[in-house]
Amino acid sequence: MKDMGIKGKVVLVTGASSGIGRAAAFAFAREGAKVALVSRNAEALEQVAAQIRVEKGTAEPVPADVTKEGEAKRCVEKTVESFGGLDILVNAAGIIATGNIENTSLEQWDSMFNINVRAVFNLSQLALPYLIERKGNIVNVSSVNGLRAFANVLAYCASKAAVDQLTRCAALELAPKGVRVNAVNPGVTITNLHRRSGMSEEQYAQFLERSKTTHPLGRVGRPEEVADLILFLASPHAGWITGASYAIDGGRSQTCLR
Repeated sequence: MKDMGIKGKVVLVTGASSGIGRAAAFAFAREGAKVALVSRNAEALEQVAAQIRVEKGTAEPVPADVTKEGEAKRCVEKTVESFGGLDILVNAAGIIATGNIENTSLEQWDSMFNINVRAVFNLSQLALPYLIERKGNIVNVSSVNGLRAFANVLAYCASKAAVDQLTRCAALELAPKGVRVNAVNPGVTITNLHRRSGMSEEQYAQFLERSKTTHPLGRVGRPEEVADLILFLASPHAGWITGASYAIDGGRSQTCLR
């Protein structure tokens, strides 16, 4: 397997207690990176850190709510204090909820943007002095919903489109400073995202089954597959890539409404 050039790098991963964030944390740790794990779920974070250590990796759990400015600042400071700097920021924390233009409340809209966009912007800005110093990079976890419109997830689609534009603008502005910024745009991936939105196990199973028909490759994704792309984009092998939003969606973004 090709050396990804990640060994010894310091990585901060949000949403690291489950799903894509968790898979990304393991991927970086297995490449020899030092990983700061961030999530609101302290117990789950400890479990992830313990498993990484069993595999001889280096991980530091940093329980925090990244929507709160003070806690976001503490995440970055704790990472730098623990590992001596910061090379890579992975913004993987996010939420989803159903709702359309008629029934989405302002509260739901604000909550979606607070977690999916504002926290990404704030944490990126806080990390920048350290990333600029080390010529590091940022990988944002967006969604196929940022590339295409889907009914009844209005706020989520709008928030992920905002993440993609934030990625492009930041990449343009930071390129002269040697900092790259990219995004991954997964299709339906097996995580807790939809369950946390209120889906029952039965509803989620039905959703996954239907998703086989809406993704041209005939299946949903695994978080490890998305983590592999995140790892690549954060690595020196992607050194000439910035401002990109990479669809990793089984072809979902190539289809029309159905």
